[in-house]
Amino acid sequence: MQYRFDGPEDAPVLVIGPSLGTTWHMWDRQIPELSQHWRIFRYDLPGHGGAPAHAAASVAELGDRLLATLDGLGVQRFGYAGCSIGGAIGADLALRHPHRVASLALVASSPRFGTADEFRQRGVIVRTNGLEPMARTAPERWFTPGFAAAQPAIVEWAVQMVRTTDPGCYIAACEALAAFDIRGALGRIGVPTLVLVGAEDQVTGPAEARTLVAGIPDARLALVPGASHLAPVEQPAAVSDLLLMHFSTAWQQDTSAAIPVLPTVPGPPTPATPFAPVAEIAPAAAAAEVPAPTPDDRREQGTKVRREVLGDAHVDAVNASADAFTEDFQELVTRYAWGEVWSRDGLDRRTRSVITLTALVASGHLEGLAAHTRAALRNGLTPAEIKEVLLQTAVYCGIPAAGAAFAVAQKVIQEETTPPA
Repeated sequence: MQYRFDGPEDAPVLVIGPSLGTTWHMWDRQIPELSQHWRIFRYDLPGHGGAPAHAAASVAELGDRLLATLDGLGVQRFGYAGCSIGGAIGADLALRHPHRVASLALVASSPRFGTADEFRQRGVIVRTNGLEPMARTAPERWFTPGFAAAQPAIVEWAVQMVRTTDPGCYIAACEALAAFDIRGALGRIGVPTLVLVGAEDQVTGPAEARTLVAGIPDARLALVPGASHLAPVEQPAAVSDLLLMHFSTAWQQDTSAAIPVLPTVPGPPTPATPFAPVAEIAPAAAAAEVPAPTPDDRREQGTKVRREVLGDAHVDAVNASADAFTEDFQELVTRYAWGEVWSRDGLDRRTRSVITLTALVASGHLEGLAAHTRAALRNGLTPAEIKEVLLQTAVYCGIPAAGAAFAVAQKVIQEETTPPA
């Protein structure tokens, strides 16, 4: 993992994680303040900022790579602050390795990022069009309109960060976020947690922040005025002040940590920045009850895979239309087709999509072809590869069948791969 240190070598380590499409430089304006008190460890996601383009399949894998890097450096216990997917990594570490995380700050984060469909379609768009659509729309996702208009150089810097990211690693990160969902586990996060969000964040806004605060037993909310998704860039002084306050007062010493108790540190705004608003940390909220897990593993696995392949919208529509006459059939499909066959390890999902498209054309069951064309795109097939599959069916299944399939697939591909305006 690509990383860098700032600050005194003998100070406690504070790990800082980036957002999707950014590099460790998104935290540059916090470093002068934070590095006076901690040894700051910043890292880049795979394929971001020149980091090796070894894609990670999940948030947990990203966390495991981070821990392996820290292990190699002799860092056993640390504070952690992360933005967006960086926050997801921190929350995952606090759940799976609670003895390693001393204190936590989740910036512009969420227990579940939007919908799985949104992130998987983003992956389809990048696979088809490259990163330019994501780069072009990044400023409106990351900054308030006023800041974007007043800071064109920062906006261009943000666009270039996305453009220079490895597309395969970006797609893998989208897949990781699509699968990330810790809503039922928030009550098990046992470290002091600051949940920090820009008041105008339209990506993971105040509603998502309040869900985190309601679920984490020892969590407090900080709402930053005049900031959108990249609050550390847009309101650096306010974010620095809040992080100083949180980690100086909530970083506990215990018998497993070699970290000294830190004195309370005042947090004056960074002199080099003109952004002055400072949010207040709200009192901790009561913890939400954690729902019990579903006992039926096969049905649960089938539902999970079915949603990953066909999308939430499709599965929700099927479930909504089921009644007493059809619900047993849908149960059979979920358990057998998705919980058993699609869940087997013998073939990857790309190959299963190729077989499924071919079988639908050969059998004349074009009513399912649109859904499985979308699934093929989500499973990693490009439009060019789908075209080759349908050309192959023209030879072995007949020209009329393939012609009808081309018409269905063409419409779906145009819908799924057209970047947002």
